Amino acid sequence: MMIKQYALGLGIVLVSACAHFQNPETSLYDQIGGKAAITQITDNFIRQIEFDREIFPYFAESNVDRFREKFEEHLCVQVNGPCEYTGDDMLAVHKGMNITEADFNRTVDLLINAMTDANVPHRLQNRILAKLAPMRSEMIYK
Repeated sequence: MMIKQYALGLGIVLVSACAHFQNPETSLYDQIGGKAAITQITDNFIRQIEFDREIFPYFAESNVDRFREKFEEHLCVQVNGPCEYTGDDMLAVHKGMNITEADFNRTVDLLINAMTDANVPHRLQNRILAKLAPMRSEMIYK
């Protein structure tokens, strides 16, 4: 009887533990929480930028509504969501801004803060950043 209870308890623990792992077939979009998470990350990111004295000047003349729409589309595509990016390419968007490496890194920190505030787990944040990292060269010193 004791062995059966132990085996049953062990089985329940194993099933519970497995439930915490994401299906490898599940998209990053779904793992972070879909559209609601994309919207929350974007809104958090805009707030982070708004209150950052170093980064805000890069966005001071931006149309916030357009930025919100295009950033959501872009982020959604990058995490394999059911979206289409309809904005300009990153080189065109950042041309003439002469973004320094320090300011680029600061902006990444703001995005990390935005994802943390949206309760995106760090391991998923790292996967998102890995998808965005190749665009770095299209943004700095352009």
